Amino acid sequence: MKKKSFTLIEILVVATIIGLLAAAATASYTQLGKQSRDARRKTDLEQIRSALEMYRSNNDQYSAYTGNCSNYTALTGSPTYIQSMPTDPMSSYFYYCNISTTDYTISAYMETGGTTCVASQCGSNCNYCLGPYGQK
Repeated sequence: MKKKSFTLIEILVVATIIGLLAAAATASYTQLGKQSRDARRKTDLEQIRSALEMYRSNNDQYSAYTGNCSNYTALTGSPTYIQSMPTDPMSSYFYYCNISTTDYTISAYMETGGTTCVASQCGSNCNYCLGPYGQK
């Protein structure tokens, strides 16, 4: 009586298919994480923009500042326009604020791409910026 068993070729084909499926799942998961962090960055910048507009509405101008947005305290004082300044979900990046009394640009680095809007800021190049009228 002959035993039924798998041939080496059949085992290699199955292993290759499982490997390809695992690689595709890993790539999709990685891309999904990047998109999730980028969505949070956009939401954080919109919160900062909204707080800046409330500040200007009450004071007729913005409070000038340039640098890491997490160090910008004009919006978190009294009165409070934002509970706390948001920080980038990746510790190697930060949100960049360039605020004058009449205009502002708040910027972030998006992992899924964009166009460079402020050179050599955000821990790398910013590729997503907001201003008083929305995306710049």
